Amino acid sequence: MLVKAFELVPAVERDLLMGDKARINIECIECCGKHLYVGTNDCFIHHFLLDEVTSSKGKLTYSAQKLLHKYLGLKKPVTELHAASALERLIVLCDGIVFLVDMVTLETVPSAAGGGAKIRGVTTFCINENPVNGDPFCVEMGVLSSKRRTVQIFMVYEDRVQLVKEVTTPEQPCAVSVDGYFLCLALTTQYMILNYKTGASQDLFPYNSEERRPIVKRIGREEFLLAAPGGLGMFANAEGASQRAPVNWSESVIGATVCFPYVVALDESFITIHSMLDQQLKQTVSFRDGHILQDFEGKVILASTKAVYVLVPLPLEGQIQDLLASHRVEEALILLEGAQRNIPKDKFQILHKRILQQAGFIQFGQLQFLEAKEHFRRGQLDVRELISLYPLLLPASSSFTRCHPPLHGFADLNHLAQGDQEKVLKCKKFLISYLGEVRSTEVANGCREDVDTALLKLYAEQDHESLLDLLAADNACLLSDSIPWLEKYHKYFALGLLYHYNGQNSAALQLWIRVVDGDLQDSTRADLYEYIVDFLCTCSDLDLVWKYAGWALQKDPIVGVHIFTKRLIGKDQSELKPDDVVIYLEKHSQALLLYLEYLVLERRIQKEKFHTHLAVLYLERVLSLLSKSPTDEKQLHGARERLQALLRESNLYRVQFLLEKCEQLLLERATLHGKLEEHDKALHILVHKLRDFPSAEAFCIWASSYRDSAYRQQLFHLLLGVYLDGIPSGKPQTAAGGGSGDLEMAAVDLLNRHGEVFDAVRVLRMLPEGWSLQLLRPFLGRAVRASMHTCRTSQIAVGLARSENLQLLHDRLKERRKPIFVSEKKGCHLCHNTFSEPDVVCLPGGVPVHTHCVAQRVRDPLTKRQLTNSSKHT
Repeated sequence: MLVKAFELVPAVERDLLMGDKARINIECIECCGKHLYVGTNDCFIHHFLLDEVTSSKGKLTYSAQKLLHKYLGLKKPVTELHAASALERLIVLCDGIVFLVDMVTLETVPSAAGGGAKIRGVTTFCINENPVNGDPFCVEMGVLSSKRRTVQIFMVYEDRVQLVKEVTTPEQPCAVSVDGYFLCLALTTQYMILNYKTGASQDLFPYNSEERRPIVKRIGREEFLLAAPGGLGMFANAEGASQRAPVNWSESVIGATVCFPYVVALDESFITIHSMLDQQLKQTVSFRDGHILQDFEGKVILASTKAVYVLVPLPLEGQIQDLLASHRVEEALILLEGAQRNIPKDKFQILHKRILQQAGFIQFGQLQFLEAKEHFRRGQLDVRELISLYPLLLPASSSFTRCHPPLHGFADLNHLAQGDQEKVLKCKKFLISYLGEVRSTEVANGCREDVDTALLKLYAEQDHESLLDLLAADNACLLSDSIPWLEKYHKYFALGLLYHYNGQNSAALQLWIRVVDGDLQDSTRADLYEYIVDFLCTCSDLDLVWKYAGWALQKDPIVGVHIFTKRLIGKDQSELKPDDVVIYLEKHSQALLLYLEYLVLERRIQKEKFHTHLAVLYLERVLSLLSKSPTDEKQLHGARERLQALLRESNLYRVQFLLEKCEQLLLERATLHGKLEEHDKALHILVHKLRDFPSAEAFCIWASSYRDSAYRQQLFHLLLGVYLDGIPSGKPQTAAGGGSGDLEMAAVDLLNRHGEVFDAVRVLRMLPEGWSLQLLRPFLGRAVRASMHTCRTSQIAVGLARSENLQLLHDRLKERRKPIFVSEKKGCHLCHNTFSEPDVVCLPGGVPVHTHCVAQRVRDPLTKRQLTNSSKHT
């Protein structure tokens, strides 16, 4: 697909050049600034002044004024012209002769003394635009001779030329271009690169000079454009390599040049313009009878045989906009980025961002969302430009206005989709994805409220799962704009979250309660009631907690009490006083019970009133179940277990108060008597009233827990005594003999199971004389083993003590064998005074000290000194 990159503008019309002389033809042209020089076939040079004129519509035209023309006197066509502006000279090739002409007067420059100003036998020449000579008033020139296979390097001065190098070539050269020390040559059958300083050469590719005219054009530093076989324009650098893909132009190209980023080529009928960036044909301009195409400092000038034209490049931005208007996004970006080197950096950055944004909207309109997103990101699009396409998404308070000139031609999303609801849905899904990505980046800086509010509206409309995530985290959603939108789509739970985020907890709770009560419909959370309870657990506003706790308890006291039992206790959490909560829960008995369990059993609060209150509630529950007919045995069993566990484990409740309330609960009364250390009463209840012998044994174990073995032994002897008191004296009875038989068997079982606890001698004295030893065999066996074990353990302990004593005696004897020296010159290691009498005490290590010093040390145990035999006293 083509694009209009250039416009052909007449520069010198036929009438101005030749008047009524029909046989005059243009042979060559040269342009230096505003000065245009034209060489004709009648050996004239014409000098014109070109002025650029811009019309009111911005169109560029040229006004040509003829300043002078000059006949050179050789009667041959002027073949080539090159300007040397620093020398104010024109280098002219005419009739095989190169000579100098004054740029102003067009007079031939005479030869200087001692040197010539003409070169003869020349077929063509070129100027080295990358000279190696540092003289600014000297021009380097490469010349091809018509009779020799050489390239001659000349230095051109103001009034003379000087040969500095002659390079031999393998074939007759027919075209040349020079860059520094590098010559790019078209020989008879091939192109080649030659370094005339080092002599190194590199063959490029073959061609036939008889079939087509060779083209060798320098297009940049050490880079050339060549006409290759097959209608290709090839690029080659000084090393003979091609770093650009070739362009496919006409087989009959007669001239070519580069106006970056385009390659302009001229054939017999057309001017073709290809992109150097993607090698595609971009424009074709009809141009008949053209035979000259040259560029002069970026200005492309063409000539037919009768007139001169300028190929004016259109503004780059206009070209890019044309490409974008045709939805050729990639071509537009390639053109812009390829032309970066020709645009000032600041201007390029601005232009680049805008073009990327436009490209993004074009691809957005084509539903190419991945590409659009990448262009929006690279172009740093103000995300509100995109949001503004979606009706009502931007907050009413937003001050955003669209970019001018506009980045796209869409009024809104409905205009873009043209009624296609599937397309609308895809666009909304893309915006959700895009806003979700950019809301936490620099893209949203300065417009976070607009972004988050738009995202909330989209989430609500699309019933998106991320709505709650947005509101539960840090966000900038505008409350006033979001309320009607969330209400419209029945997102009351989400609205409550938004109220909470904005510090309006009361409004949030009121809204959620209406949903739970069925006044409003929102299926977002099936467990909204539990969520409200959890919310109140963490709420720091105690007034709100007291205000809505009653509603929660009425709904479900078991869950509602979590407001108080699951409330975190810490520095950042306002604490509810347990006394206040207990008073508040008086009307909610089930919740009160659960809360007291939490205080007593979980938090382990050591307050008598809470323990007593909980025990009373347990007791009332048991009595209530007992009063029902029929009695639910399962519930009753569980209730009594809880009561009994509390009575056993707690030491804080009022025992006497509870005793008065549980007259008919004998097992519980036994536990309470145990708390009062009235073990005889407790065991009497268990043994004689309840006949619950296992409970009696368990009672002894419980009552003696955390006490010494003597206390436990005392309890078990007491239980044994209770059993024996109920047995009539005389011979033992069998189990069938009545109640005393049960007591007898209970006593025997007690002895046999817990024989290690009892004092065997005392037990034997307590037992009736008529009892059979066979019944007590396990107990007696265990007692004998325990006695023997104790005896042997004692013997071992005595043996160990004797062994230790013997070892100490041995050590003492060893110490006594060593002499202890005492003299008036030797000092005591405790007081450092000398000895005045032979009575001394020897410390470990053979250290002698005064007897009174040792006595003092024993009286004063706080005195601690390290005793060593390091004293220097003698």
